[in-house]
Amino acid sequence: MLRFFIGYKYRWSLLLLSLWIITVFLIADQPANSKYTATLKSQNIKTNLIATHINSSTITANVRKTILENGLIVLTKEVHTAPVVSVQMWYKVGSRHEAPGVNGIAHQLEHMMFKGTKDRPVQFGRLFNALGSDSNAFTSYDQTAYYSTIERDKLKALLVLEADRMQNSLIEPEQLASEKRVVISELQGYENSPEYRLNRAVMHAVFPNHAYGLPVGGNKADVEKFQVEQVQEYYRKFYTPDNAVLVIVGDFQTAKTLETVKEIFGKLPKSQESRVKSQESTVNGQWSKLNTPILLREQGAAAMLQVVYPLPNLNHPDIPALEVMDYILTEGRNSRLYQALVESGLASEVTASVASLRDAGWYELLVTADDHQDLKKIETVLSRAIANLAQKGVKAEEITRAKMQVEAGVILSNRDITSQAMQLANDETTAGDYRYTERYLTAVSQVTDADIINVVNKYLKPEMRVVGLFQPTEEKITETGKKINLNQTTENLAATTPVPASEVDKYLPSLEETTDAIKQVSHNGSHNTSNPALPEKFTLANGLQVLLLPDKSTPTITLNGHIKAGTEFDLENQAGIASLVADNLMSGTKAKNALTLAKALEERGASLDFTAYREGVRIEADSLAADLPILIQTFADAVKNSTFPKKELELNRQQALTDLKQELDDPAEVAKRIFVQSIYPKQHPLHTFPTQKSLQRIKREDVIAFKTKYYRPDTTVLVIVGDFEPTQVRSLIQQELGDWPVSGQPPQQQYPKVDLPDSGLSVNPVIAGKTQAITFMGSTGINRQDPRYYAAVVLNQIVGGDTLSSYLGAEVRDRQGLTYGIYSYLQAQKNSGTFWIEMQTSPEDSSKAIASTRKLLQEIHQQGVTANDVETAKNTLISNYKISLADPEELAHTILMNQVRGMDITELNSFADLIKQVTLAQVNQAARELLHPDKIVVVTAGPAVVADKNHH
Repeated sequence: MLRFFIGYKYRWSLLLLSLWIITVFLIADQPANSKYTATLKSQNIKTNLIATHINSSTITANVRKTILENGLIVLTKEVHTAPVVSVQMWYKVGSRHEAPGVNGIAHQLEHMMFKGTKDRPVQFGRLFNALGSDSNAFTSYDQTAYYSTIERDKLKALLVLEADRMQNSLIEPEQLASEKRVVISELQGYENSPEYRLNRAVMHAVFPNHAYGLPVGGNKADVEKFQVEQVQEYYRKFYTPDNAVLVIVGDFQTAKTLETVKEIFGKLPKSQESRVKSQESTVNGQWSKLNTPILLREQGAAAMLQVVYPLPNLNHPDIPALEVMDYILTEGRNSRLYQALVESGLASEVTASVASLRDAGWYELLVTADDHQDLKKIETVLSRAIANLAQKGVKAEEITRAKMQVEAGVILSNRDITSQAMQLANDETTAGDYRYTERYLTAVSQVTDADIINVVNKYLKPEMRVVGLFQPTEEKITETGKKINLNQTTENLAATTPVPASEVDKYLPSLEETTDAIKQVSHNGSHNTSNPALPEKFTLANGLQVLLLPDKSTPTITLNGHIKAGTEFDLENQAGIASLVADNLMSGTKAKNALTLAKALEERGASLDFTAYREGVRIEADSLAADLPILIQTFADAVKNSTFPKKELELNRQQALTDLKQELDDPAEVAKRIFVQSIYPKQHPLHTFPTQKSLQRIKREDVIAFKTKYYRPDTTVLVIVGDFEPTQVRSLIQQELGDWPVSGQPPQQQYPKVDLPDSGLSVNPVIAGKTQAITFMGSTGINRQDPRYYAAVVLNQIVGGDTLSSYLGAEVRDRQGLTYGIYSYLQAQKNSGTFWIEMQTSPEDSSKAIASTRKLLQEIHQQGVTANDVETAKNTLISNYKISLADPEELAHTILMNQVRGMDITELNSFADLIKQVTLAQVNQAARELLHPDKIVVVTAGPAVVADKNHH
């Protein structure tokens, strides 16, 4: 997995694909994101910035830094809000250490670190899964990190595993060959993205003599040549205690835990080798200066402009002013470039970030053009807006708003312990000081208008930038489809016997020795040792349902909501209308225009977003605790009084058309669309997807009529979690939403029963210019009310719930190396359900991967799974569920969807018990009744699927 820590607005922004989590495209649940909401990118913000509402020192309060004799840096922070703990091991090595010819070796080594150790020759993903850990890893420019969040009583076990693989990892020829194939599959996935290809060309031009100009994940030519000795040498050189930072945040007792850390890690030797420094000396003064733009004319959907300006490293005193400048230029609807490019109709999107890394930095702007717009004109407008910033200065309100947005983003992005641990680890490994954020907060609070003008003149000089243009060449999708003989396979797919659960168990560290640490904190007054409290529910006279759950652990508000006005109500000739309505709710009301609505939120660093998906319109909002009234008032104004101004509606339509073109150039989106339409017949609510014609056919009066008909208080649910007084919130909601009128009965949508086909269908839509294939294979499933639901959840976890430890992951990914990621999904909605498997493969591996998957499904269908499989899956599901509830956003979403899908309010706590009660017999019955490998639809989109050279 790759991750780029490049800015504060985009904290974990350029996350491409995870080692464990491939892009999830929910079959009937994929929201269409609203373009016109004041959505602060708070989830992506690096935790840094101002102190007008909080003391900056609270960000690193209670952090203790310990350095062991062997040089291992240990950062600990007790947070007793939930019985979970995050354990992260960050190594100070990333792609910046790589020389030409070995590009991608840090990323390759990250993959190999899951392949087992001398004493534990078993896939570590299976060990983490057996512990119920939510684990992952990533490689970036400056570091490689391994992180897990786990129930507190398994803390020591996790530490033992991390120490073991720091010193004893197996890097053997057969495993390296398999994992190189997986990495190449991952790289091919990135190649599918025009944005990735453009960025790669531009960054190479910006950094011609530094590894920052190389792709973090590597390139295929170098990866293919990696030898075992090279990877082993890299491992020995960089994976040592004196080159690592261990961060532990959560529910533990510091003194006892530090004793355990010293016991486990203290005996590991420090490095005996000198490390090669990155090319720091070659950065300064050797920026590339290109007089002409880089031009890519390739297959794609939308034209793009990328502009990159070199910047100094993260410790330079100008970085805070550059960050504030970026927010003024690009954050929110009132920002300068949004106004100049998006509101003018030239572009559908503009994003930017200040990259602040160890050796250097850069300021990156990316503009996605609207259809038929000229990139040179966009470049001229962008340059003029930047020049105006320097010539005319900035307004005091712009600086104040930018600082507030950053401050709120800091707080909101630190609501869960995993993010808190990442902030500490990133600061320590990149800046050399876990308190870097505090210094940064102070510096940003002191930025002046003169500072902004200074950094624009100093760094955003036209002659210093590198410009990249992407001009798409369009080719239509061609499609091949045929009925296939599912009973004939000539592949030799006899799987090696998977490591049985009993073998995995014997490699698990003991859990007993953390008991003392737990007992010492279990009576802390703020400590949550049991199930979370149930929300308080009330219903207004107009039918609006509200669920409130106070949580004073952070000074924030998390609001989730649902209105039954989703794409299930789209008519075929007006497909896309539900999304167009949701996108335009913030475009103007009876009393406020779009800019005024957005400004109210942006000034407080708050966000409010409406997205349409199949079941309804999802409302997602967050703010600081004091700003809850602004959230509620803005939401109420939008749903009651939106007027859909013609100009904004047309801009949104054009953006929707641009988005559609991009979706139809994305193999995953194309595969999903054809898969769903192959399963669900015409006239079914899930069959309809927007087309160019359907979007163009929608009139303003249609939008107003849809809003009037489907936006009703009696089909609306709101969930609020955070720091508030329930009685005050009840009064506020009554005051703002009690007069939302309602009449008659709400519209209902009929979901006809869909039978399985008599035989399977295979379709291969070919999209020109793609290097990686995306496959969806599956069939209809069960809805949320089905009594088999809990057994089916356990079954899904066993089949493909994890890409390293599931049946599919162990065989198709880990043993055969045919895919970067393979997962199965059980989507059980209120009125429908879908079961599907998603994988990404090289086109020459697609047929073999599909055949292997089908064979495994057939075996599970006929023979079932084992009792150990069931127990491991149940433990994993229960642990992951409890961990998820420690995150306010996931907690609010869980409460909401339980309500929307007709579950009792007690489901929040009873879910784990119901999973625990599932039996082996129930799981195997579900396998017989729900898995139908001979009646599934298989859609593989991307390049043309070719037979593997061993396929006969």
